[in-house]
Amino acid sequence: MDPLESLRATAHPLRLRILSLVTAAALSAAEVARELDVTQANASYHLRLLERAGLVRVVERTRVRGGDAKRYRHESSAEPFVPLDESEDPQAVDPASFRHYVATLAAELQRRAEFPADGPRVSTDAELWLDPGEWAAIVQAVGDASARLHAKALPTRTPGAVRVSMSAALFQMDRP
Repeated sequence: MDPLESLRATAHPLRLRILSLVTAAALSAAEVARELDVTQANASYHLRLLERAGLVRVVERTRVRGGDAKRYRHESSAEPFVPLDESEDPQAVDPASFRHYVATLAAELQRRAEFPADGPRVSTDAELWLDPGEWAAIVQAVGDASARLHAKALPTRTPGAVRVSMSAALFQMDRP
């Protein structure tokens, strides 16, 4: 998967929501459309774009009224975390796309903040200087936590499950 194409594919709030939906269960465009209250055509368009970027894959095909219904799954984020080196890092390749992705992520976080609930939480905002080895260890720990979150995700609306939100953007900064 081309990291820049992946970054651009995720720089849309609806696609971020779709990726979350199809992390724990394979869903068709019709099911995604019902859950997110969008048209099936819109859901189908965004699923195809995510598929082209390698972020979702078709895991099931069924015949429905003479057509072919596909169920998509987002599985890559549940794989063990491996940090990108600079040659694979879309931020290094295209800083404008990275800034757009972060803006989309911020907007999605604002939408999710409309639904707070009681329960454990953590929030961090920091612009710090760190030893490079410590920085690498922190990036690895957050990446591992993200992979675990995706690997343990349950299908939408599973009885007894809690709905959670996690957003993380860790990156080195140039000196001002």
